[in-house]
Amino acid sequence: MQLELIIQNKREAIQAQELGADRVELVSAISEGGLTPSYGTIKQVLENVNIPVQIMVRPHSHHFFYTEEDFQVICEDIEAIRQLGGNRIVFGALNKDRTINEVMLSKLFHLFPALDMTFHRAFDEVASQLDAYTLLANYDRNVKRILTSGGEATCVKGLKQLIQLVDLSRDLQGPAIMPGSGLSLENIQEIKQATGAKQFHFGKAVRIEQSFAKGFSKEVVEKVRYSLRS
Repeated sequence: MQLELIIQNKREAIQAQELGADRVELVSAISEGGLTPSYGTIKQVLENVNIPVQIMVRPHSHHFFYTEEDFQVICEDIEAIRQLGGNRIVFGALNKDRTINEVMLSKLFHLFPALDMTFHRAFDEVASQLDAYTLLANYDRNVKRILTSGGEATCVKGLKQLIQLVDLSRDLQGPAIMPGSGLSLENIQEIKQATGAKQFHFGKAVRIEQSFAKGFSKEVVEKVRYSLRS
């Protein structure tokens, strides 16, 4: 079982590693749903932890329909990450008909063939998650996991769809399904058992007073880790 925690800076990255996180997702502007962090923040995090760091690449929070100008910004941000020694990103792009923007993904993987990508919760806005998964499975050399709540606001509400997606991922041997959004110490055991997923993504539920303005709760993280192992 793998536990991924959202982080915002070097201090949180070090704390997450010390608490036993298997991987972190580095973001800025968490109130906007997460945007690309600054060059300096990325550099500090990559230099101070040994666990994998998935870096959000998202130029704005308006929507997931990116223009050619947006794409140039995205590529420059990824090149900066590459120059800092990173190759792990969190990204997602859609067409206006709410299908996966396959053209943009193809261009990205041609330019950056070593990318390890988490396709983020843009996946929860697609017209058909099963069709979208089948398409993304064609890119499993780069798309290693999909962060999703099953198309609903939380994993509890999207549980039935998450079960279907995990089953599909096994059938196609494609990207891992990583439940995220609304996970908590109280529901992680149920969701883990029901879905059979192997990777889980936590945000404010493992924070002191459930606030991104505060650090991680050591007690809660330890209990979540115990629930995932048991």
